Amino acid sequence: MSGAETVGAAAVGAAPDLRGLRVLVVGMARSGVAAAEVAVRRGARVTCTDLRADAPVVVGTEPVYGAHRREDFVGADLIVVSPGVPARQPDLAAAIAAGVEVVGELAFAAAFLTAPILAVSGTNGKSTTTHLLGQLCERAGLRTFTGGNLGQPLSLAVGQDLEMCVVEVSSYQLELPGGGARIPGFRPRAAAILNLTPDHLERHGTMEAYGAAKCRLFAKMGPADFALVPVDDARLIRLSAQLPGRRLWLGGTPGVIVQPDLLVLDGVHDPGPLSLAGFDLAGAHHRENVACAALLAVCGGLWRHDLRLAGLTGLPHRMERVAVRRGVTWIDDSKATNVEAALAAVRGIGPGAWVLLGGRGKEGAAYEALAEPLRRARGVVCFGEAGPGIATVLEASGLTPRRAADLDSAVALLDQAARDGDTVLLSPACASFDAFTDFEHRGRHFRDLVRGLPT
Repeated sequence: MSGAETVGAAAVGAAPDLRGLRVLVVGMARSGVAAAEVAVRRGARVTCTDLRADAPVVVGTEPVYGAHRREDFVGADLIVVSPGVPARQPDLAAAIAAGVEVVGELAFAAAFLTAPILAVSGTNGKSTTTHLLGQLCERAGLRTFTGGNLGQPLSLAVGQDLEMCVVEVSSYQLELPGGGARIPGFRPRAAAILNLTPDHLERHGTMEAYGAAKCRLFAKMGPADFALVPVDDARLIRLSAQLPGRRLWLGGTPGVIVQPDLLVLDGVHDPGPLSLAGFDLAGAHHRENVACAALLAVCGGLWRHDLRLAGLTGLPHRMERVAVRRGVTWIDDSKATNVEAALAAVRGIGPGAWVLLGGRGKEGAAYEALAEPLRRARGVVCFGEAGPGIATVLEASGLTPRRAADLDSAVALLDQAARDGDTVLLSPACASFDAFTDFEHRGRHFRDLVRGLPT
């Protein structure tokens, strides 16, 4: 029996009736544009607003660009907010005080979907886990949408003939989860929070607030829905304790345990082992990611025999093997923009690698946490704006990192130092904005540098 035959429709009510309603869409990046298009198709009177004067115009809407008009906010029947706009924005606060229903794009889109939703959140690893889960569902024969915070906004799924929606969810998207008169709220059939480490504190303020935002992923669940959290994360366990959903544990039972060659699933309709043969993404943390993906897939109604793990692909710039030059393997983990992500990569790659650290540091970054696992490395090169500071911290821990002015110099240095059989890992533990537009730009530049080395 195929996965498509075992997965039923989500338990949802009728889609909201927007005919004639005044709908305001705030923030006209990809999510806002997609939400506005849905609202127009559903017969709403749509106004779009953005502080950018050159924001894209959606056919059938009234654009109010360059400034916000308070009357558009307090006079709306429904406001749909893009994730880039904080919930505390003054016009939104005024609308909420006036009794206007205000929801995020994620909850808005979900109200029009009938396919079950599987959701992934967390500080690190959520994009890769979402990507792996989407592949598992597609390989099982399901008509699958994969998106959310990763790639396509969920509103683009509205109107498609789908059997599963796989959604990456950021904490920003959970600030306004819905639950009002018209939009019932974002309710996944199964959802996971992979981890919680310091990030986005400039928006959330504290780790408690950040964790509480993540845990809103479970807030609208019913008793038959599944809420997955790490068995060893006391903060997430505490913050989610009073929220609904059946608990399954990442790294425990009931839930999923990673063994050297197996995943072991428990507490689901099809418990038992699942072979990791042929799953060859670099890094131990990728095994944890695929374990979560497999558990979510089974929670969504698939069977273990539907899940083909061999040959699953990763995302660019996440432990991506970009080249082998003169016997040296070069790995791009540019997405590791914080210390915790770099820690996972360094621990997962095993001993004997050269590690590249640097870029623009984040406030409060605890680089000393890298010292112990880096003792097993062949060497460390610190580069970029934060490079000298990272090197100083590591030197205080007894390490002897090398220093390079920038990524180009670091690659050139390691082209001379690395030997046949070595691995070079770019896992910077920093943002990229000292020299690049984003982590993807940094990763592409690294790849180009490496592929330009002599063979």
